[in-house]
Amino acid sequence: MVKRIPVGAHYGLRDWLVQRVTAVVMASYSILMFLVVLVQRPSHYGAWKSLFTSQPMRLASLLFLLSIFWHAWIGVRDILMDYVKPTGVRLAMQVGVVLLLAAYSLWSVQILWSIQ
Repeated sequence: MVKRIPVGAHYGLRDWLVQRVTAVVMASYSILMFLVVLVQRPSHYGAWKSLFTSQPMRLASLLFLLSIFWHAWIGVRDILMDYVKPTGVRLAMQVGVVLLLAAYSLWSVQILWSIQ
């Protein structure tokens, strides 16, 4: 008799959807940045600084960065679940990745809102 380990309903579907949504956010931001660089052609520090002092650009950049972190978390977590079999080691690695991504998120906020 094979015993199934329940992992929750629609667990894989939710992660699949999050991967697609974050990819669309990242692609949209990349296109936006390409168009901004094409139109405005910021060529010096002052131009880049003025670009990122506007609140909409800061929010778009933050959304982009949070999408990268969430996208990365799902990918790394899935890799760890597939290839790291000892539960303790896998849990320690997952906690390390979560702490690192949380630190990167806080650092991103600090960088974006320190531009004056």
